[in-house]
Amino acid sequence: FASVNAPFAGGEMLTKPLQFSGKKLTLNLSTSSVGSIGVEIQDEAGTPLKGYSLEECDGAFGDEIAQVVTWRKGADVSSLAGQTVRLRFVMKDADLYALQFVD
Repeated sequence: FASVNAPFAGGEMLTKPLQFSGKKLTLNLSTSSVGSIGVEIQDEAGTPLKGYSLEECDGAFGDEIAQVVTWRKGADVSSLAGQTVRLRFVMKDADLYALQFVD
């Protein structure tokens, strides 16, 4: 198994620009009891998209194979499907094994 790992002090990962199809973003992750993963969806230039900023993300934690990422507005990301975006992951004491956009 391979993962992106962040220690207790924290870390970040930024994807290359990508396009997706689907309605929800799911993560295969594992965090400690004090760990978390926050996700921000950015435009190609790195500007957070309204409704999908890190501050609006509810955060993901636990040991899950397909945890749905949610923001204050919910989990639906279908309005962004087909657009070029980047995903910024801000992690603390966490492992991110995979991400997937699903219907």
